[in-house]
Amino acid sequence: MQIILVSRSRKVPKTFDLAQRRLRWRLAGLAMAAVVGCGVLGAAVALTVSSPRDRALAEIRQLKQQIHEQDTQLAGVRKDSQRELDALAIKLGQLEAQSTRLNALGERLTEVGKLDPNEFNFDQPPAMGGLEDTAGSAYALPPTLDKGIDQLAGQFDVQQAQLSALQSLLLDAKIDSNLKPTGMPASGYISSYFGVRPDPFDGHSARHTGLDIAVPFGAPVHAVAEGMVTFTGVRSGYGNVVEIDHGNGYMTRYAHNSKLLVHPGQRVHVGEVVSRAGSTGRSTGPHVHFEVWYKGRVVNPLAYVKSHR
Repeated sequence: MQIILVSRSRKVPKTFDLAQRRLRWRLAGLAMAAVVGCGVLGAAVALTVSSPRDRALAEIRQLKQQIHEQDTQLAGVRKDSQRELDALAIKLGQLEAQSTRLNALGERLTEVGKLDPNEFNFDQPPAMGGLEDTAGSAYALPPTLDKGIDQLAGQFDVQQAQLSALQSLLLDAKIDSNLKPTGMPASGYISSYFGVRPDPFDGHSARHTGLDIAVPFGAPVHAVAEGMVTFTGVRSGYGNVVEIDHGNGYMTRYAHNSKLLVHPGQRVHVGEVVSRAGSTGRSTGPHVHFEVWYKGRVVNPLAYVKSHR
């Protein structure tokens, strides 16, 4: 088989003989090159057309992954924050309960101490002031919780100040009470009162400077207030005597004892046994002669023995 190509520029046509093997290989190579060129051209065109869209999709997938990771981290932070807030809320509740107990205690102390309730109103803060310190800074908590903690801290400051003042007053009141003669020096009954009476020995009118308390022989005699022993020994008419200075102008005398259990310079407390009852001195039987002196003058002990601490 022959192919004849006729050209206008050439007068002689060109003839190709397909029976030649060499020519057939050339034609086959040209056809193969054309097919490969078309494939490469199509791939280049397809890549040029689809590449921006694929890159955009890949970027979108990457952003979605980042968002998912951030959501996971945010959920963890939110969970941790909620856990801390729950713990703070529990602590706040415990502090509020403690504040309630402190208020109840303060009111009870005010009642027991017989203080003016208007002076210790635990619902109102005491007046206070001072320079403002703007140098410090605080960690900002959520508004509601932060406000609750600030209010609670303020309540504790108020309670601390009021309870400290209340404690001081109660201690002062207790000290004053302990130094004031109060109650009976011995367990018995009053057999003779303060004032003018017939003398038990001659029947003449005589002034009795104390109370006589009839008790069994050897009964304990107690100090009716805290103080310092200033005298132990024998005084004319009194027999064996104990005298105690309580300060604030008070002095007590315990007479007709059978035995003395303290010595001068010894500090004694309320209710401490200072002697044993007897009938020494000018006495008709075992009893305690009890005197109260105030600012150097003997006074009627009846009001003191009938009072309660």
